[in-house]
Amino acid sequence: MSSSKTETEFAELLTRIDREVQLSPGTSYRSIGVKWYGEGAYVFQEKLGREFQASRFELRKDDVVYNDMWARRGSAAIVPAELDGCVCSAHFPTFEIRCDRVLPAYFRYYFRTPKFWEKCEDLATGSTGRNAVTPKRFLTITIPLPPVPEQQRIVAWLDCLDARVSAARALCSELRKDAAALIASLHLNLAGKRRMKLSEIFELHEIEESVSPTGSYPQVGIRGFGGGLFQKNAVAGTDTTYRSFHRLCPDAIVLSQVKGWEGAIAVAGPALDGWFASPEYRTFRCRPEAALPNYIRALLPTPWFIEKLQGLSRGQGARRQRTRPEQFLALEMPMPTCSQQETALAVFAKIRRAQESLPDEADLAALLPSALAQVFGG
Repeated sequence: MSSSKTETEFAELLTRIDREVQLSPGTSYRSIGVKWYGEGAYVFQEKLGREFQASRFELRKDDVVYNDMWARRGSAAIVPAELDGCVCSAHFPTFEIRCDRVLPAYFRYYFRTPKFWEKCEDLATGSTGRNAVTPKRFLTITIPLPPVPEQQRIVAWLDCLDARVSAARALCSELRKDAAALIASLHLNLAGKRRMKLSEIFELHEIEESVSPTGSYPQVGIRGFGGGLFQKNAVAGTDTTYRSFHRLCPDAIVLSQVKGWEGAIAVAGPALDGWFASPEYRTFRCRPEAALPNYIRALLPTPWFIEKLQGLSRGQGARRQRTRPEQFLALEMPMPTCSQQETALAVFAKIRRAQESLPDEADLAALLPSALAQVFGG
């Protein structure tokens, strides 16, 4: 989408406005925050006027507002209709838009571009963690500005693209959830009343390799919620305090002790043969008389199985207990026979092929940023 655009300073398009609110002690006020990277404004907290320690300023629909302490991270937004009448602190400079020159929605999309974030980063001053962008500096930022009719066409195009991408991502997410639910349902139907402890299905199998100062050890990481294993950079023997790593082999079941409760468990594929995991990752293998690796590979990422893992440890956040091998192996669950698993694998293969036909999440996520780069440059 090409258009004739000139770089125009915010100072020509925005007017600083301070609508100080006379806070009533017994009245409740919604105070806003502004997300990073142009992700919009939101209600940060709601409390009575007497609970505020400093002045508050009113926001109105289509105002530009930014967080002066986090502008370097793209913390700027257009106030949406649902936040009209909210308040903000003095750390959120506010501006009225000259709508005869620029559409609020055009600004909103610009705030989502790396080009804008980089300009804010260049303007940040102060010590680390306190790099405030003053209103005076903020107004020196420029924006590629075509005539208003062209802005209207651009905004309509971006709105359409954004809506379609969001709909596609939501649909793909639902289809993947349905696929996981189908796998779990088939598993339970095949197992019936047959239950086994995981110690009867898996066994701890760890191939320890001592760390040599001259060695290099390509590492794996593991994503939570069934996200699987991924490759990381190699660690030199001189750059680690670990005395040994666990070497992976095909079909190894890898469990993160730290994040096991959130589904950080997966089966290693052939490509990870010979790669290494830290001692915090415990490795198991299927007992051949009880489980087929490909069957387990399909079952482990399902919300049904992850929910079972969550019950193995207590605590919240960083205080969450580690998932120990003995806890993991003591878990009991329904389990079909190997013959039944073999039958199910044909269905799982069809489900996998259907999932592989879905658009890649990363590709969908890249569509709007690509379009924004086309419109605004960068």
